[in-house]
Order: sequence, then structure tokens, then C-alpha cells
Amino acid sequence: MMDSVEPMNWQAFKSTLLHNPDKHLQFQYAEGEFVDASFHITEIKQAPIVSVDCGGKMNTWTEVIMQLWEPSIQEAGRSMTVSKALSIINLVEKSLPLNPLATVKIEFGNSRFDTRQMYPGDFSIDSDTFTVNLTPDFTQCKAMTRGQSCGITPAGEACCAPAVATTPVQPVLELVEVDALVCAPGSGCCS
Repeated sequence: MMDSVEPMNWQAFKSTLLHNPDKHLQFQYAEGEFVDASFHITEIKQAPIVSVDCGGKMNTWTEVIMQLWEPSIQEAGRSMTVSKALSIINLVEKSLPLNPLATVKIEFGNSRFDTRQMYPGDFSIDSDTFTVNLTPDFTQCKAMTRGQSCGITPAGEACCAPAVATTPVQPVLELVEVDALVCAPGSGCCS
């Protein structure tokens, strides 16, 4: 399993599709496993992400997520052509201008494969088929990519290190001029 992948942006993904309009479009989500030819592109989402990582740094990026759905009844023997997918993309972009630099993800799941978002990895092209090979998304520690790690303290303690038991320090009070500050009954100090 990969622990890193260079994400593709929307502009590059769409450009690759534009160069292959007459091919049948298919998606491979695991070795030898393809989204059924009857798939629909059900929606295209644009998601602006704002997060704060474990090192305390704010991060922002945008994702364009193309969702695929397999109907329960096979509707077609061949998958849609790339030009059909592009017509759906163009329809979406009339209402929602998509950020050309957004990271592309493909969202898919079926009864044998839990729904997840995956990256377009590489592409396979043969005489009449354009295949998008999907690569699993992964988690990462953004702070580590900056040479930090999860909340390391200046003393080198990790955020997840076991707590060290300490005895609370009791403050020592020093009493000054005690006799002058003491109230005696009948002295009038409380009136």
C-alpha cells in the first residue's frame, strides 16, 4: 500500500479526459476490480478544506470529488464514453466553476467495497478504453512533513507520551504583621 501519492489537480485530470473523448471510460478501484460499466457520475462536489494540524498550523486546500454509483441492475454492456463524462462535467461547471488547482478524488463504493475517496493514479489506454486506475487515499501527519511531529514539547516529549505523575506544589504563605490585622470582638473592625 502506498503511503504517498502526488495528487492530480482538476485541470490536469480534465485535460487528460479531453485528449481521449472517444474512448470508453472505466475506473479500476483494486487489482482486477472495475466499477461496473453501468456506472453513473452522480455528482461532482467542490469541497474547500480548512484544518488545523497536530502541530498547530492551519492548512487550506480544495478538493473536487467525482462520485460514481453502480445501479443494482446492469443497464449497459459498455461504459459511457469519455465525451459523455465530459458533457456531465460541463453541465456541472455551468453551475459550479471548479477550481483548476483543486485536488481530484473519485468517490466510489459498492456491496463488496466500502465507499471511499481515492486518487486518480495512472491511466491505461487501449484501442477503445480509457481506464483511470484509482489509488487509495491515506492519512498523514502534516507536522512531520515540516520536520515536526505531533505536538512535541521543547523537552522532547511527544503529545501521546504517558503522563508523568507529579506531586502538586503547595504554596507557602508568609504572614506579616499578624497582630495588627486580627479583629477582636468589640474592637469595631467589622463595622
